[in-house]
Amino acid sequence: MAPKNKTANSGGTNKGKAKASSSAGDQKDTGPGKLKAATSINVRHILCEKHSKKEGALAKLRDGMKFDEVAKEFSEDKARQGGSLGWKTRGSLIAEFEKVAFELEPSSTGNPKWAEVKTGEGYHIVMVEGRK
Repeated sequence: MAPKNKTANSGGTNKGKAKASSSAGDQKDTGPGKLKAATSINVRHILCEKHSKKEGALAKLRDGMKFDEVAKEFSEDKARQGGSLGWKTRGSLIAEFEKVAFELEPSSTGNPKWAEVKTGEGYHIVMVEGRK
């Protein structure tokens, strides 16, 4: 699961650095379409301990399978409700996960925009359904 805990890796290595997927678009855009700062997000994720399992989940997403269905099939956390973590505020998630999640623009499970991040918990595929 992505909630904040004591085991989060905050070292200066490349571990935990986000890799934006091709469908997530350019998250660093500073143009007129830049997202407004949000204090909370409605977030879903798929957690995989092994890289190969994460790649399998990504293949299903790229093939057009809905995010919540992929989460039910592949996610290894207890959030079996389509990977939903619900509404989360800044500071309530693992730092690496939070950084990626708050940069994503909202999308739907049927047409998700996602990003990938590795934390001490494993490999996450993250999508955001709402911001406020």
